[in-house]
Order: sequence, then C-alpha cells, then structure tokens
Amino acid sequence: MGYFDAASAAPLHPIARQALQASLDEGWADPARLYREGRRARVLLDAAREAAAEAVGCRPDELAFTSSGTRAVHSGIAGALAGRRRVGRHLIVSAVEHSSVLHSAELLEASGGTVTQVPVDRAGRVKPSAYGEALRADTALACLQSANHEVGTEQPVAEVAEVCQAAGVPLLVDAAQSLGWAPVDGDWSLLTASAHKWGGPSGVGLLVVRKGVRFAPQGPADERESGRAAGFENIPAIVAAAASLRAVRAEAAAEAARLRELTERIRARVPHLVPDVEVVGDPVRRLPGVVTFSCLYVDGEALLHELDREGFSVSSGSSCTSSTLTPSHVLRAMGVLSEGNVRISLPAGVAEEDVERFLTVLPGAVAAVREKLGAPVASDVAREEDVLVVDSLGKRCPIPVIELAKVIGDVPVGGLVRVLSDDEAARLDIPAWCEMRGQEYVGEEPADRGTAYLVRRVS
Repeated sequence: MGYFDAASAAPLHPIARQALQASLDEGWADPARLYREGRRARVLLDAAREAAAEAVGCRPDELAFTSSGTRAVHSGIAGALAGRRRVGRHLIVSAVEHSSVLHSAELLEASGGTVTQVPVDRAGRVKPSAYGEALRADTALACLQSANHEVGTEQPVAEVAEVCQAAGVPLLVDAAQSLGWAPVDGDWSLLTASAHKWGGPSGVGLLVVRKGVRFAPQGPADERESGRAAGFENIPAIVAAAASLRAVRAEAAAEAARLRELTERIRARVPHLVPDVEVVGDPVRRLPGVVTFSCLYVDGEALLHELDREGFSVSSGSSCTSSTLTPSHVLRAMGVLSEGNVRISLPAGVAEEDVERFLTVLPGAVAAVREKLGAPVASDVAREEDVLVVDSLGKRCPIPVIELAKVIGDVPVGGLVRVLSDDEAARLDIPAWCEMRGQEYVGEEPADRGTAYLVRRVS
C-alpha cells in the first residue's frame, strides 16, 4: 500500500472499526432521554468523553464533540472572541495556520475586527517573542497550531502560551496533526482536533474550553454538548474516535521512533537521488511521519499524477496543483521553493518496503516530468541594453524558473537576467532558485504586465 497522505486523513484504525461496529447496536438512541436505550447511549457518550479528555489532558466537562475539526475551530474562535468582546476584537494568528483558522480571521476582519499574522522562519517556526510583540490591549484571542499540516514543523506552544497567559490573553491551539502522538504541552486555553487525523472516523471533532475561559457560544442555542456543538451526537462515531485515540496513544512512542527513521531516510536520500531539490520544514522539531520537499523545474500536478500511476498517493502545496494557481500560503510564508512540492505523510504501520520502493520510483518520475516540460523557445529571450530578458508571461510554474535556468549562462558574470512573469509562484520560486544555485536575487520591479524579477549571475 503506497498511501502516503496520512496528514490529510489517516486510514481507519482497527480499534476504531471495532468500536464503531460494536456501538451501532447500543448508541443509536437519544442520550438525553431517561429510558433504557437513552441511558445506554449516555453511558457510551460519557465514557468516550472521559477517554478523550484523558488523552487531551483536560476535564471531561471541558470537552465537547463537534461535527468536524473545522467546525471545532470555527466555533472555538467565534466563541472565544464573543466571550471577550469587551476587551476588543483583535486576533493573533501565525502565518502558517490551517485554512479554517485563517478563514475565521478573514471573517473577523470583514466584520470590523483586526488581525495580526505572526511570521515564521524558513523552517516554518514562529518565535514566541513575536507573539509577545503582537499582543495589544484589545487582543481578545491568539491562535497557534501545535504542528504544521504541510511541512510537519512543531511550534513552541508552551512558550507562546506562557507569553499569552502573562498578558491575560487566551491561546487556542489547533492540535489536529499532533494529538494522536502526544498531549499538547503548556497552559493553553482552548484546543481543537479532528478524529480522522489519528485514525478515527471522519465527522468527529474536539473542542476543549478550559474552565475560567470566557466563552460565548455563537448561533442558535442548543442544549447539547454544553451548548458548544448543536445537533444530535453521532455516538458510534464518537465512541470510535475516543477508542482509536486511546489506541494510537498506546502505540505512539514505538511508532513515532520507527516513522522518524523512515522520514530521516527520505530527507537524507532524496537530495542525492534527485538533483535540484529543496527539503523544507524544521529538520528536528517536526512530526514523526511528515517530510516535504520541492523539485525545481517540475509541475507539481504532473508529478503527483506520475507518482499515482506508480501506486503512491501524496499531496502537494505547489501552485500548479491548485485551481487558484497560487502557491500554498505555508510555503509562501516560509519563503521556500514551491514548485514541484511533495508532502509525504506516512501512516502508522507503513511498510519499510513501500518507502524503499518510493525512493526507487521518485527519480524516474521527476525526470519524466522535467523531460515533458522541455526547453524554452528562442523567441522568448530578448535583450534590453545589457540585460537579458525572459518573457514568461502567461506561463505557469515551473516554466519561468526553467527559462531562467536555460539562459543564465548566456550573460557574463555580473550580468542581469530580467524575468517577466504573471505567475504568483515566481515570487517564491525565483529567489529560491537563486539561493539553491548560488546566484544573486536582486529584487522585483513593476512591469507593463505582471512583475519583472531581476537576477544577477554570480558564478
């Protein structure tokens, strides 16, 4: 099995399957009713809540089950902002948060609130001091993911929580990617997660609100889940989610060590097997099974199709795999190469042989995509005085960088190449190419169409 996209959705854990099937016969009734069937359903729901709370490290009455991790994020942010509306309407998020957090931030801005995005370094990690600098008198809430969903970088949650706590500001942690491995350290105030990330069924999220945190649920009132998640609970799925969380935690230490060895193998060997590759994300502080790299001169969508034909399911943050033709906001915030991006996220129990086969297949897949893209035609290159101009307007990644690479040798050392492009990915990929190839990225300047990127030949 070559399924390498567990960060999107992990395969259903065997314990989850067993718990789901077993609870279908007992957990179908309304747990709010006092008759026999209702009491049975209530026992299952309460037991699942206690098990999930133990795994999170919170009180059972602080934890509510939602219909998804995204719903947990939306409800958590909206409720925390409403609960502290007298303080202000300022929200702090990192630049690499999951889209569910960023969409909530956009909604706040549209309604008159303000948002500060904290930048990250090239490894995708925030500095706790940056959160301290972003705090204001009207800050109602700060958000930080425990680990990044695209590059696997773990964030300094405990340190950021300490900074926020000193200022009296609650911190919401999106723990979707990490909760299956370990509890989240630190004095955070709210936490969200999603069962399908750790091998539970889809359609179950967790929302934890610590006692003492001001929280005002939004939307019509509902008596279920402390008013924080409206609607009838899907008890069989909830039971399966809690059972699988407990099961994966019991296996976490040994499996994490095994997956780290496999991802280290990928990180070390891919740059030797495939030329012009940048491995991204923190090399040490990262999730056990995630490794991400980008390949110069590669169309990300074409590469994913090549790998799929070879039996491997992977994901990508390249702009050329998205309908918007803009690179991943995570890669953009990190300032790393976006073209030909591949994220490998290994599921628990993955066979070592599958990883070795992937490493065998990858070089040929990349070479095939690069060969199909070909070289630029001569008419694309012109000269303006002492500057070589490459016109790649209307061409998407990775063509602008391919054309730059083809002509850099045609200018003398110290000479300039001016690349014209209207592809947003070029803003990331051209500077990244310069750093990888030892050339100087001079900067960008306006053009009649698109943007002009200036590169000076150094060697």
